[in-house]
Amino acid sequence: MPPMNARATITQAPRRAPRSDGAEARHRLLHTALRLFAQKGFAKTSTREIAREAEVNISAISYYFGDKEGLYSATFNEPMGGDSSDLVAACNVPGQSLETTLRICMSSMIDPLKQGEIVRQCIQLHMREMLEPSSRWAAELEQDIKGPHRAIADLLCRHLKVDRADDDIHRLTFAITGLSMQLYVSQDFIEAIRPSLLRTARGVDTWADRLTGYALALVQAEEARRRTAAAASIPAPAPAARKKK
Repeated sequence: MPPMNARATITQAPRRAPRSDGAEARHRLLHTALRLFAQKGFAKTSTREIAREAEVNISAISYYFGDKEGLYSATFNEPMGGDSSDLVAACNVPGQSLETTLRICMSSMIDPLKQGEIVRQCIQLHMREMLEPSSRWAAELEQDIKGPHRAIADLLCRHLKVDRADDDIHRLTFAITGLSMQLYVSQDFIEAIRPSLLRTARGVDTWADRLTGYALALVQAEEARRRTAAAASIPAPAPAARKKK
């Protein structure tokens, strides 16, 4: 939705009635469910309440989503857009530079921040799921967390010429992905201290550019650490034997 202009003239076009087609009904169900699930959790939110607040017939839930669990699952995947499989694929493009790959990853991870309040609700939902895990948590962990983590760790192994991800590769992977995650967790702090940093799409794009640079610096630091450690592990040559006169 484009930003509202505070100086727009008072005279506005009459507000159109909501569309009555299926796409509109599904959209209202999805976003109403997201808000309620985020506020109250899966167990304490009824399908009847969702349908009532979305102003649709309760049968629409089974029609569009199968059941309550199907609707709950959709609230995790659809509102923020994107797909973790896209990030995994980006990490496996032959010949693509590390910088280009990290830039794609960072843009993919923080682009949803452009959606504003929807993202806040999604983060609240994920946090609640961590505290009150449902059957959805295992799928979320495997598909949207472990999958991208493995892809980035494998990317770093190839760049650093490591046969298999060791503890430091995993540390580096968590550090890189943490650069993007801290924006989601710190949204309220950023809004209080420097709101302009996330207020526009251009601001989010600038973050993606900066985070790419920070991630590259982390990789370079780990590369230097490994070189130093490798050099230190090479035994010093034995002193040459003195020749007898």
